Amino acid sequence: MSPPLLKLGAVLSTLAMISNWMSQTLPSLVGLNITRLSTSDTLTQISPKEGWQVYSSAQDPDGRCICTVVAPEQNLCSRDAKSRQLRQLLEKVQNMSQSIEVLNLRTQRDFQYVLKMETQMKGLKAKFRQIEDDRKTLMTKHFQELKEKMDELLPLIPVLEQYKTDAKLITQFKEEIRNLSAVLTGIQEEIGAYDYEELHQRVLNLETRLRDCMKKLTCGKLMKITGPITVKTSGTRFGAWMTDPLATEKNNRVWYMDSYTNNKIVREYKSITDFVSGAESRTYNLPFKWAGTNHVVYNGSLYFNKYQSNIIIKYSFDTGRVLAQRSLEYAGFHNVYPYTWGGFSDIDLMADEIGLWAIYGTNQNAGNIVISQLNQDTLEVMKSWNTGYPKRSAGESFMICGTLYVTNSHLTGAKVYYSYSTKTSTYEYTDIPFHNQYFHISMLDYNARDRALYAWNNGHQVLFNVTLFHIIKTEDDT
Repeated sequence: MSPPLLKLGAVLSTLAMISNWMSQTLPSLVGLNITRLSTSDTLTQISPKEGWQVYSSAQDPDGRCICTVVAPEQNLCSRDAKSRQLRQLLEKVQNMSQSIEVLNLRTQRDFQYVLKMETQMKGLKAKFRQIEDDRKTLMTKHFQELKEKMDELLPLIPVLEQYKTDAKLITQFKEEIRNLSAVLTGIQEEIGAYDYEELHQRVLNLETRLRDCMKKLTCGKLMKITGPITVKTSGTRFGAWMTDPLATEKNNRVWYMDSYTNNKIVREYKSITDFVSGAESRTYNLPFKWAGTNHVVYNGSLYFNKYQSNIIIKYSFDTGRVLAQRSLEYAGFHNVYPYTWGGFSDIDLMADEIGLWAIYGTNQNAGNIVISQLNQDTLEVMKSWNTGYPKRSAGESFMICGTLYVTNSHLTGAKVYYSYSTKTSTYEYTDIPFHNQYFHISMLDYNARDRALYAWNNGHQVLFNVTLFHIIKTEDDT
């Protein structure tokens, strides 16, 4: 309750107390007796000869105290004790009346103040309601600014805490930098002792020796997959990107094919750097739509599966023409035998150190994977191998040195689970995990030149490094 209302209540309570006191005390002051009735609270009438009689006390509408008194007959002596008491009582009543008048004035003033405050409170209440109703439109900007400031400040708290922890590390770093500077200075002095041309020749000789060593490496067996390295984030969840494993060292073109269907546009970039920056060098409009994401660029041509068919197309980037097309006999298509993620991934075209391959499923092989080596010019099947691994249970697959490696899923937790060697026509179950960083892989192909796996990982173009077990040829080997 507000202070004005408390004041008004106190005034009314005081008036009631005064009224009650007068009704009880006034007769006793003049020596009169009052007889109360227990039921009606009215006073028994006494003859005027017997003395003063107070009939009632009340308050008028303005809050004033009203007393009803019957005076005795005027036959008493003015010097009588009761007369003196009466005069004293009248003086007290007058004093009380004056006090009551003052209280009345204060009450009227406080009442007006209460009315004014009530009006102001109603106005404030209306304003608060208006603000509450309109706060989304009137205050959103201010709230958002405050929130942004708080969001900017909140990260500073752990940073400031980290500063305390990093203080010692910074000191250590300074000391290590001093030591490193001293080491670099020593190395610089040592290098300065050699002639630049001599150093350059030594580097060239080392590069030549490394290339000779690489040539002696035979095809290796997959041992480990590391990464990925995120090259770029672009496109839809599904797509393919690749380089040519038979391209020269100076030719680092990248080809980009977004989506798994309803598309014929191939984008070309001169290098990985241009690919990352989005600087296209050329765009090709294929004569047919492709199906799936398992295309391959090999020796300057694009090999892809024609939409809603088991036909393989060879398209030349140099001439912009279809050089060959052939139906892959018995191969399922249009989501008959896709990988686990679907997307018309029935026919997977790939290349490795040995040549060009097609991976697919057939009814004749009960929907299990069939490996076919293709002639890169005519697309004729040179040889096929029937495996026992269901095509629809494979997440993705890739060829390395004539061995097919199959993953068990396209989702998180995927690993290379199965391998089949075309050299020995044998298979084995493997356990080679890899990090599916973006949770959904729709393309995974090996590039023999880069010795890396190219992947389309949920709208991210990534690279995985592979570790192969090699056997180095010696001069005595035939």
